[in-house]
Amino acid sequence: MSRDEDPFRHLAPHFNPLFFPFSGSGGYIRRQLDACKRRIYRDFLKIRYVFAQWLHYPCHMTVLRVRDFEIHPGFFAPDAQRALVEELRDILSVAPLVQPVTPRGTPMSVRMSAAGEYGWISDRKGYRYEPQHPSGVPWPPIPARLIDMWQTLVPDARLPQCCLINWYDVTAKMGMHQDRDEADLTQPVVSVSLGDDGLFRMGNSTRGGKTESVWLRSGDVVVMGGDARLTYHGIDRIRPNSSALLPKGGRINLTLRVVT
Repeated sequence: MSRDEDPFRHLAPHFNPLFFPFSGSGGYIRRQLDACKRRIYRDFLKIRYVFAQWLHYPCHMTVLRVRDFEIHPGFFAPDAQRALVEELRDILSVAPLVQPVTPRGTPMSVRMSAAGEYGWISDRKGYRYEPQHPSGVPWPPIPARLIDMWQTLVPDARLPQCCLINWYDVTAKMGMHQDRDEADLTQPVVSVSLGDDGLFRMGNSTRGGKTESVWLRSGDVVVMGGDARLTYHGIDRIRPNSSALLPKGGRINLTLRVVT
């Protein structure tokens, strides 16, 4: 494993497993406490990424908060993941995956479809939501288990109107971007990872600057609300053969959002 692929390298400095209520300008005690917190988080990652290889972590784990992104490791247990994949197969039989192009005509590396009232479209006309698949058929409904997840994690939000389906092969990635084609940017975006691991990069409210990354595994869910709603983010790469969920490998990412 190379240094770039080492999941222990991609730490989340804002993770705060302990809170020490003392004041002062810092010094030796503060440095020791910060070092202690870093060791605790490093140990947490060892459980998260190493023991999960055998346990498949079917139970819900501690929520991680990185730059206001709320990461729920293992939200969907393996059985629920398999059931969700079967529901997605039914959706794609009606609204097949397509390879979108950017407004400049450059093909994207991911393939896309959607479910719900709207689907997100990218072509030479621009980025937008449409009520129909490019073939002209309406988008299939969003699976009930995804609606249940939404109501569990963001109970105060309006119900999602779109579930964007992105499929990544082992070479695909998603550049740093904001989700801002929706009318009401106060509503959250909720993302579900299925299949091979993806290296999720989190940036800032503007392009550039320092970023932080974490490997998302099959069954993980990310809530993008608050400051994270308009934070730049993307997928740098896929870790091939890291999951047995999809027989031919690859990664599925589902993002639920309110459109109007």
